[in-house]
Amino acid sequence: MAATGTRKQQALGELGGAGGGGKAGSSKAEPDPRMWIHQSAFRFGSRVSVSWSKKARPTPTPTPASPGLPPRLTPPPGPYRVHRSCASPEFPRTMAQARAIPQDQEVGAPSVPLLPTILVQDGEEEEEEQGETYLCVLWHSGCLGIAYYDSADSTIHFLPDTPDCDNLKLLQRVVDEINPRSIITSAKQDENMARFLGDLVSSEHKELAAPETVLLPRVDFGLEISKQRILSGNFSFMPESLTCTEKILFLSSIIPFDCPLMVRALGGLLKFLNWRRVGVELEDGSISVPILGFKKFVLTDLVSIDQDTYSVLQIFKSETHPSVYKVASGLKEGLSLFGILNRCRSKWGEKLLRLWLMRPTQDLEELNSRLDVIQFFLLPQNQELALTLHRLLSHIKNVPLILRRMLLSHTKVSDWKILYKTVYSALGLRDTCQSLPQSIQLFRDIVQEFSDDLHHIACLINKVVDFEGSIAENRFTVRPNIDPDIDEKKRRLIGLPSFLTEVAQKELETLDSRIPSCCVLYIPLIGFLLSIPRLSFMKDPSDFEIVGLDFMFLSEEKLHYRSTRTKELDSILGDLHCEIRDAETLLMYQLQCQVLSRGAVLNRVIDLASRLDVLLALAGAARDYGYSRPQYSSKILGVRIQDGRHPLMELCSCTFVPNSVKSGGDRGRIKVITGPNSSGKSIYLKQIGLITFMALVGSFVPADKAEVGAVDAIFTRIHSCESVSLGLSTFMIDLNQVAKAVNNATERSLVLIDEFGKGTNSVDGLALLASVLRHWVSQGPSCPQIFVATNFLSLIQLQLLPPGPLVECLTMETCEDGNDLIFFYQVREGIANASHASHTAAQAGLPAKLITRGLEVSELIRKGKPIKPDKGLLKENQMENCQALVDKFLKLDLEDPELDLSIFMSQQVLPTASSIL
Repeated sequence: MAATGTRKQQALGELGGAGGGGKAGSSKAEPDPRMWIHQSAFRFGSRVSVSWSKKARPTPTPTPASPGLPPRLTPPPGPYRVHRSCASPEFPRTMAQARAIPQDQEVGAPSVPLLPTILVQDGEEEEEEQGETYLCVLWHSGCLGIAYYDSADSTIHFLPDTPDCDNLKLLQRVVDEINPRSIITSAKQDENMARFLGDLVSSEHKELAAPETVLLPRVDFGLEISKQRILSGNFSFMPESLTCTEKILFLSSIIPFDCPLMVRALGGLLKFLNWRRVGVELEDGSISVPILGFKKFVLTDLVSIDQDTYSVLQIFKSETHPSVYKVASGLKEGLSLFGILNRCRSKWGEKLLRLWLMRPTQDLEELNSRLDVIQFFLLPQNQELALTLHRLLSHIKNVPLILRRMLLSHTKVSDWKILYKTVYSALGLRDTCQSLPQSIQLFRDIVQEFSDDLHHIACLINKVVDFEGSIAENRFTVRPNIDPDIDEKKRRLIGLPSFLTEVAQKELETLDSRIPSCCVLYIPLIGFLLSIPRLSFMKDPSDFEIVGLDFMFLSEEKLHYRSTRTKELDSILGDLHCEIRDAETLLMYQLQCQVLSRGAVLNRVIDLASRLDVLLALAGAARDYGYSRPQYSSKILGVRIQDGRHPLMELCSCTFVPNSVKSGGDRGRIKVITGPNSSGKSIYLKQIGLITFMALVGSFVPADKAEVGAVDAIFTRIHSCESVSLGLSTFMIDLNQVAKAVNNATERSLVLIDEFGKGTNSVDGLALLASVLRHWVSQGPSCPQIFVATNFLSLIQLQLLPPGPLVECLTMETCEDGNDLIFFYQVREGIANASHASHTAAQAGLPAKLITRGLEVSELIRKGKPIKPDKGLLKENQMENCQALVDKFLKLDLEDPELDLSIFMSQQVLPTASSIL
């Protein structure tokens, strides 16, 4: 081994020549023209082999490579989308230099980093994870402390201490909204919380799976231990190298430590996450649950809407997907308000839109800020701008999921590509919003919040990550000129085929002449091996021994040995492939740390981009469907709508007749709507509810003009949500819905009631309806805004409601043309004179004779006369009974001595005769 140094220098020189980076005058031995050199397809991570065969074969022309650079790898086949741009001409040679790039200084790149040429195969979809939420709640002395963890974005949301009533209505609203998998609370609770947790598993919540209840010892919710648990947390969004005092100040700017219940709930949640190890169950114990941020949410200004109202108004409607293999849940959105408004280009925008629909608000400042953005994009000159923003928003992907994978060191190649495109698109959004009116709060926030940290992240990723090589290798690879050691090792690895060709030639010269060919292999983690074909006389393992070679293994009729040269190659070159991977993994870790240190701005990008996405979607729906901007007034209690339309019904019918609504003040707070069946009463009620709901979400509304006053709740009794699991009758369900309105409605509430009382005896139903309305009339000016549709005409005709300005009667206009009834679907003042049920029965296909009989009975009841049996039906029944009696008599055996005719006469003849006579 005295010549090791010389041989190492020679080997390195030959590798450089083979890689295209050696000296121009370097000489290499020409191969024997009778020999055929076979170079295997070379790719990092695969087996490298070079063989010599004593057969005359043509020598293939090698593919030229650029000096000092690896040959361009062939991408996988398939159609591609190519995102083209120019790369920066300067590259940091080390990660230290890359980290030293000033955030406010351009380093060989334009102000907005340009996307490199990234090949994306068609059909490639962003990976989605089904997020789960874990809710921790504490209830004490009439106050509620809430914190929950959302695994979809690895974020903790907290609700500052908020007062709640004894029946925990606010907590129920939170549970209905987030649908937690587990509810964590203290094992020591009062009767109200115990009753609430027990009701969660009752049949009332049959639509969603009941959450798991986890009871932790009370000591785990101690205030001081919870504070220590929060302050000792290692959160990735916190700046590095903070002292204890600085860490307290930093967290105090995010978490209100003056809310003891919330702090205790947050401490209990952290205890549960570390105990359950949510999301990191299979990871090493040293890896903690990823937490990417803390977010505050409030429920003080929300409009109260129960699940029955959401179902009746068709805010959301899930339907079974025709192909359950395409959707994870097997469901899709049906015809609903969410379905026609959802034009979001990002998943986070769709999630925010659903959240807004779940949280209609009374905050007029927030509502007007949303409407300002929608109105801006509805201007004709801004349509192209909206399309540009839509294209940029389509590249905003699931950044929280990527950051979570970075924390767990599970980053994929596609994650770097998605993250770069997201940051690049965010910078495009910032540059676009800079030219927009800064008087609009959203545009101003995007310009200010999308800081130069985004440009820094984009520059780092663009300069370090080799996207094309990473896709081809299916692992993280770095660009050339980032790390000289990696470049040198890659140059050696690229030169291996040519160098091993010469080694194989020399090995073949020293082998037995009976061996026709040999092959020198490089296998990662194993090293260099000499491979020869198995000859016919090599039958037993003892025949595999060759002088000067160490037998290793037999594979695919090939014998693998270690020779003196292969051992020398191992000591000189080492395991290049693993060394390159290790060095690039270290660079990837350093790059991940740089990205995670700026995770706060990336989370802010998701928040503002999703908000912009939702408002663009609402603007697109308003433009296509002809919606107008609603006005808000705190002076009126109710709604005033001019030519309003049902947003869903108008899409399903060729023509739709708009109707106006005027409700507010001290007159006409209770509107009783009568009219024939199928005249549009139910649609009118739902139309009022939907227009009011859309205005409280911050959307334009389907009306020529709408003014919405202070509305704090919407109650409905329109549709009965029947279910066998409830154990309640249809009428009992109706009573529960009305009871909610009676017990909770205020003067600022909107109440919609349709056909209440029809589920029981007509007299009892009418009495209940009248008593409910009289209860509200007795409240005077504190009466809610009530719309009641009913077919109980006696409610008005019998004057069951006290006279006064609070009650106003409306009807649906119709016209009788002979035997036909024409519906105008127009609301006007007045009272219907009949329900015209016979016309609806005829349209439903009932036989004419049944309809005629029904009209006769109805007229007799109206006149107070007795109802006589139908003579025609009676005659038919008499003939049938007589014929049956004759048939029975003919079947009797009169010669039977045991036959008793008196029994036949008393049991058969006399009853039949009495029914006839």
